[in-house]
Amino acid sequence: MTLFQAVVLGLVQGLGEFLPISSSAHLVLAPWLFNWPDPGLTFDIALHIGTLIGVLMYFWRDWVTLVTKGLTNPRSTDGRLFWFLAAASVPGAAVGYLLEDMAETVFRSPLLIAAMLILMGVVLLLADRKVSHKTHVRDITFATSFLIGLSQALAIIPGVSRSGITISAGLVLGLTREGAARFSFLLSTPIIFGAALVKLPFVASNPEMITTSFIVGMIVSCITGILAIGFLLRYVQTRTFLPFVIYRFALGLVIVACALTR
Repeated sequence: MTLFQAVVLGLVQGLGEFLPISSSAHLVLAPWLFNWPDPGLTFDIALHIGTLIGVLMYFWRDWVTLVTKGLTNPRSTDGRLFWFLAAASVPGAAVGYLLEDMAETVFRSPLLIAAMLILMGVVLLLADRKVSHKTHVRDITFATSFLIGLSQALAIIPGVSRSGITISAGLVLGLTREGAARFSFLLSTPIIFGAALVKLPFVASNPEMITTSFIVGMIVSCITGILAIGFLLRYVQTRTFLPFVIYRFALGLVIVACALTR
């Protein structure tokens, strides 16, 4: 892998992890479209570590408060939110563990990814337009948080988008756009942490694989992830998700055209 490819994939991961456009889809599609070599498991770990560091850096104050209140005062607003996030993380983690092999093989079909990009674009569009968004993230209930967590399990399929499906679920369940995005980002922390933790022993047993490309990809995905989080939280305060829907439709059609002409 060249440094240019590492930078591009780092950008793709950082943007796609937090914008509702699917990082996993883009990480599959970029090598496919440009005939690049498969970046492999090691580089995938680097990208996930980068976005994990990014989301922790952005929300570190929130997580300090949530963890402290969750352990010392679980009935407080922040304490409840901490345990709601913990419970909501279980379905995605369980499905990711059970279907990991399929995620690496069956679910990587370009046409399936194109279909998911378009289908979930429709879901995001309808959720954004047809539902009353009044609930703020700190007023969320256990049922709402757990249903959002259940929806996160669908993100095992590239093209669905973890942030896209959880934001859509939050909107359908009445959260404000900013509240749905914020809860989605907080919910991403344990799932990204789990994904990185599962794969870290592989890196620990093969330290020679920590190359310049590994470090560059990690740094780029971290910085880009921080910028993407800040951008989306500001953007949704006054605007809709329509540009992301249009992008999903356009990318899905491009993939179909490329697949049919190859």
